[in-house]
Amino acid sequence: MFERPEAPKGARNFVLLVLDSCRYDSFVAARPTVMGKIGEIERRTSYASWTSPSHFNLLMGLLPHRSPKHIFASAYYKSELAGLAHRLGIPEMGLVDMVPRLWLPHFLRNSLGYHTRAIVSMPVLNGHTPLNVDFDSWELAPAHNDLSAMIPMMKFSDERPTFMLLNTGETHYPYACPDEPESEWPVINGVHGVFKKAGGGSMLTQTEVGFDQDKLNTLRARQIHTVEWVDRVVSDLIDALPANTWLTITADHGELFGESGYFGHGPILHDKVLEVPFVEGLIR
Repeated sequence: MFERPEAPKGARNFVLLVLDSCRYDSFVAARPTVMGKIGEIERRTSYASWTSPSHFNLLMGLLPHRSPKHIFASAYYKSELAGLAHRLGIPEMGLVDMVPRLWLPHFLRNSLGYHTRAIVSMPVLNGHTPLNVDFDSWELAPAHNDLSAMIPMMKFSDERPTFMLLNTGETHYPYACPDEPESEWPVINGVHGVFKKAGGGSMLTQTEVGFDQDKLNTLRARQIHTVEWVDRVVSDLIDALPANTWLTITADHGELFGESGYFGHGPILHDKVLEVPFVEGLIR
């Protein structure tokens, strides 16, 4: 029978908020005031261009990287794990602590005594996927695009720290805030049906989408608007967090809006599908 150990002294809650499909320059163009006060907004690089593999990396403890030059990968991973220890409020951790599972929820739950919880908005991340391993709870949000509805679902304990994964989809196609009627959402033939059924989106070339760059620019403007919406909701999220919680906000990948003939994300090799925002800080 699993016996959760006592948490180390000083260990704190860690909340990882993932803005699905949010590319870095859309985030910056929105000029987020609430998220901008959490810490410095960085441009980082995702390890993957699609939701599922990106979340696999995130749950290995590999947050979007800085694409460093003149450094061995092993040395960078070591520094990143040291940064993770700082986020958790523990003295130190290294790759050996994650062996053999190399799975952050397992380490947090089985070695540090954390509660591990997830609330996700994309059905492609549903609880039947292998991502839901070593989580005490894994819930699908009521809607794909409503971070505000996820806030009341969060649970924290006074007895031990919690790791909370939040994935929200306002910034994912169709780039819609919850106050916009679904009848007004843009519909892309070939994408919308897949999205409605699986929530994972799909990649189409610009020719297959069948509309011009002006319309693609309109879609990007919609994503920028959703960042503005999320920024206001993050204020409520912060109010709901216990003191001494570390909050990291990033994206799983970016999005293409006509660059080099691409739209969306997935099997695309392009800087804009890998560039993501990154901001974090301690909520006191």
